[in-house]
Amino acid sequence: MAKKSSIERNKKRTRLAKKYATKRAALKADASDKSLSPEDRFAANVKMAQLPRNSSVVRQRLRCELTGRPRGNYRKFKLSRIALRLLALSGQIPGMVKSSW
Repeated sequence: MAKKSSIERNKKRTRLAKKYATKRAALKADASDKSLSPEDRFAANVKMAQLPRNSSVVRQRLRCELTGRPRGNYRKFKLSRIALRLLALSGQIPGMVKSSW
């Protein structure tokens, strides 16, 4: 089980990213728009830099929904490899069986 503080920090980052998504997208579009003057583009970059750092999507970490483990996760299931294996062996995931050949 991961530290509770790490899990909560990641949840906070997710909340902030959702909150500032539209504002960040608009500023990013202005900053990369070649038809605007360099001053306007620079102003958009400055405004984007003033947003909270944790409102950026790239600062989020994919964590297991059950255990909070940060590494070895399957995006499709949002589970770590260990939790996925335990659920599959107990028959909790439909269609997934232990392989044998």
